[in-house]
Amino acid sequence: MKFFIDTAEIDEIRELAATGMVDGVTTNPSLIMKAGREILEVTREICAIVDGPVSAEVTATASEAMIAEGTKLAAIAPNIAVKVPMTWDGLKACKALTDAGHMVNVTLCFSANQALLAAKAGATFISPFIGRLDDIGLEGMELIADIRQIYDNYQFETQILAASIRTVNHVAVAAKIGADVATIPPAVVKKLADHPLTDKGLDAFLADWAKTGQKILG
Repeated sequence: MKFFIDTAEIDEIRELAATGMVDGVTTNPSLIMKAGREILEVTREICAIVDGPVSAEVTATASEAMIAEGTKLAAIAPNIAVKVPMTWDGLKACKALTDAGHMVNVTLCFSANQALLAAKAGATFISPFIGRLDDIGLEGMELIADIRQIYDNYQFETQILAASIRTVNHVAVAAKIGADVATIPPAVVKKLADHPLTDKGLDAFLADWAKTGQKILG
């Protein structure tokens, strides 16, 4: 499963990219606001750090304006994936931008029917929001499973990008179901390495090593 980092913070992206864990980046207007940067400038900087897809979101709601904004965003770098909302206008923009040769990420997906429409419109990625479904008492992972089944039934090439990930368990379950990508906040990515038994085992090894009085270096 590919890991996209869900942030517009340059320092966080650089740190994780250095580990080889970053296959792409997703941004949205809220993340741009938190970063306090101008959208074109920060997106260009992200694209220079990351070779994989970098999602940059339109803010228009009418299809023609979405297409115009998407075209401008796509001109930033070849690895831009234009992010459009899962609306009828968004689907129209998706089709036009895809036909023009651009990657498109259809976001704010909350149903299997929406994912089916996005695939038929030629989306490169569909972004089902797991955490937000969980917030209202539904099972976000069931949506991932439903989309996986539908896409496999008809060999759709649209990649499932599990979004609104809140926990390390979300990542593991999405991987088991077969999501193509998980877009993950940096803090959650770092928690993937944590386990209390790892910490306990390391403490025991270090304690035993100290008793030997040895050093590997110098």
